[in-house]
Amino acid sequence: MADDKTQRDFRDRDRVSAAEDYEVRHFAKQYRISPEQVRELIKEHGNDRKTLEREARKLRG
Repeated sequence: MADDKTQRDFRDRDRVSAAEDYEVRHFAKQYRISPEQVRELIKEHGNDRKTLEREARKLRG
């Protein structure tokens, strides 16, 4: 089920959903990696945002 963008709160701010294309694209753009790389990071490390941010920085060097 897609997120209802009219219902905004901070419950899932600490997660990145691989099922939501806009979240993947935003994260990829933010860290200058491809959406495919984001999905691979989520598969390897889970969807915790802090972990993904750390791993995305490692990819960029």
